[in-house]
Amino acid sequence: QIHPVESGGGSVEAGGSLRLSCKMPKPNTNYNCMGWFRQPPRNPREGVASSNRDGGTTYAESVKGRCTISRDNGENPLYLQKNRLKPEETGMYYCAAAYSETWCPTLRPFGTTYWGKGTLVTVSS
Repeated sequence: QIHPVESGGGSVEAGGSLRLSCKMPKPNTNYNCMGWFRQPPRNPREGVASSNRDGGTTYAESVKGRCTISRDNGENPLYLQKNRLKPEETGMYYCAAAYSETWCPTLRPFGTTYWGKGTLVTVSS
Protein backbone atom coordinates (compact mmCIF):
# COMPACT_ATOMS: atom_id res chain seq x y z
CA GLN A 1 0.00 0.00 0.00
CA ILE A 2 1.34 3.42 -0.90
CA HIS A 3 -1.67 5.65 -0.39
CA PRO A 4 -2.91 7.30 2.80
CA VAL A 5 -6.22 6.21 4.34
CA GLU A 6 -8.61 8.80 5.73
CA SER A 7 -11.28 8.36 8.40
CA GLY A 8 -13.41 10.43 10.73
CA GLY A 9 -15.87 12.01 8.34
CA GLY A 10 -19.56 12.15 9.07
CA SER A 11 -22.54 14.43 9.51
CA VAL A 12 -22.46 17.33 11.91
CA GLU A 13 -24.56 20.41 12.54
CA ALA A 14 -23.22 23.86 11.79
CA GLY A 15 -21.08 25.04 14.68
CA GLY A 16 -20.01 21.53 15.56
CA SER A 17 -16.60 19.86 15.42
CA LEU A 18 -14.94 16.91 13.75
CA ARG A 19 -11.51 15.33 13.86
CA LEU A 20 -10.31 13.70 10.69
CA SER A 21 -7.52 11.14 10.69
CA CYS A 22 -5.13 10.06 7.99
CA LYS A 23 -2.96 6.99 8.36
CA MET A 24 0.16 6.84 6.24
CA PRO A 25 1.60 3.56 4.98
CA LYS A 26 5.04 4.55 6.34
CA PRO A 27 6.17 6.51 9.42
CA ASN A 28 5.43 10.19 8.99
CA THR A 29 9.08 11.16 9.04
CA ASN A 30 9.33 9.73 5.53
CA TYR A 31 7.09 12.48 4.18
CA ASN A 32 8.30 16.01 3.72
CA CYS A 33 4.83 17.39 3.18
CA MET A 34 1.43 16.16 4.37
CA GLY A 35 -1.86 17.93 4.02
CA TRP A 36 -5.62 18.02 3.89
CA PHE A 37 -7.76 19.10 0.97
CA ARG A 38 -11.48 19.58 0.49
CA GLN A 39 -13.62 19.13 -2.60
CA PRO A 40 -17.07 20.68 -2.24
CA PRO A 41 -19.86 19.28 -4.43
CA ARG A 42 -19.44 20.39 -8.07
CA ASN A 43 -16.32 22.39 -7.24
CA PRO A 44 -12.60 21.81 -7.61
CA ARG A 45 -10.45 20.53 -4.81
CA GLU A 46 -8.89 23.17 -2.56
CA GLY A 47 -6.26 23.17 0.15
CA VAL A 48 -7.23 23.28 3.81
CA ALA A 49 -4.03 22.78 5.80
CA SER A 50 -0.55 21.32 5.50
CA SER A 51 2.30 20.30 7.74
CA ASN A 52 5.93 19.78 6.78
CA ARG A 53 8.53 17.58 8.37
CA ASP A 54 10.15 20.51 10.19
CA GLY A 55 6.92 21.42 11.96
CA GLY A 56 5.78 24.27 9.78
CA THR A 57 2.05 24.56 9.12
CA THR A 58 -0.05 26.40 6.56
CA TYR A 59 -3.78 27.06 6.68
CA ALA A 60 -6.25 28.32 4.13
CA GLU A 61 -7.54 31.76 5.09
CA SER A 62 -11.08 30.42 5.39
CA VAL A 63 -10.17 28.03 8.23
CA LYS A 64 -7.61 30.00 10.23
CA GLY A 65 -8.54 30.07 13.90
CA ARG A 66 -10.97 27.15 13.53
CA CYS A 67 -8.72 24.39 12.33
CA THR A 68 -5.62 22.60 13.59
CA ILE A 69 -3.45 20.16 11.69
CA SER A 70 -1.20 17.94 13.73
CA ARG A 71 1.40 15.33 12.97
CA ASP A 72 4.30 13.66 14.65
CA ASN A 73 7.24 12.04 12.96
CA GLY A 74 6.26 8.61 14.16
CA GLU A 75 3.38 6.45 13.08
CA ASN A 76 0.44 8.32 14.55
CA PRO A 77 -2.14 9.56 12.06
CA LEU A 78 -2.15 13.02 10.60
CA TYR A 79 -5.08 14.80 12.24
CA LEU A 80 -7.27 17.67 11.18
CA GLN A 81 -9.35 19.15 13.98
CA LYS A 82 -12.12 21.34 12.63
CA ASN A 83 -14.24 23.50 14.92
CA ARG A 84 -17.23 25.79 14.37
CA LEU A 85 -17.97 24.05 11.10
CA LYS A 86 -19.96 25.84 8.41
CA PRO A 87 -22.34 24.32 5.83
CA GLU A 88 -20.07 25.46 2.99
CA GLU A 89 -17.39 23.16 4.37
CA THR A 90 -19.35 20.16 3.25
CA GLY A 91 -17.40 17.96 0.87
CA MET A 92 -14.94 15.13 0.44
CA TYR A 93 -11.80 15.57 2.50
CA TYR A 94 -8.62 14.12 1.10
CA CYS A 95 -5.27 13.51 2.67
CA ALA A 96 -2.11 13.86 0.60
CA ALA A 97 1.55 13.22 1.25
CA ALA A 98 4.82 13.63 -0.60
CA TYR A 99 8.26 12.30 0.20
CA SER A 100 10.23 15.23 -1.12
CA GLU A 101 7.93 17.75 -2.80
CA THR A 102 7.69 21.17 -1.21
CA TRP A 103 4.10 22.23 -1.80
CA CYS A 104 3.23 22.70 1.86
CA PRO A 105 3.40 26.52 1.96
CA THR A 106 1.21 26.94 -1.11
CA LEU A 107 -1.31 24.12 -0.58
CA ARG A 108 -0.91 23.36 -4.28
CA PRO A 109 0.40 19.82 -4.63
CA PHE A 110 2.67 18.92 -7.52
CA GLY A 111 5.04 16.19 -8.51
CA THR A 112 4.87 12.80 -6.86
CA THR A 113 2.09 13.13 -4.29
CA TYR A 114 0.04 10.29 -2.87
CA TRP A 115 -3.66 10.77 -2.27
CA GLY A 116 -6.20 8.93 -0.17
CA LYS A 117 -9.70 8.07 -1.35
CA GLY A 118 -11.29 10.68 0.89
CA THR A 119 -13.78 10.87 3.72
CA LEU A 120 -17.11 12.67 3.43
CA VAL A 121 -18.03 15.53 5.74
CA THR A 122 -21.58 16.90 5.69
CA VAL A 123 -22.38 20.05 7.65
CA SER A 124 -26.07 20.79 8.00
CA SER A 125 -27.49 24.22 8.73
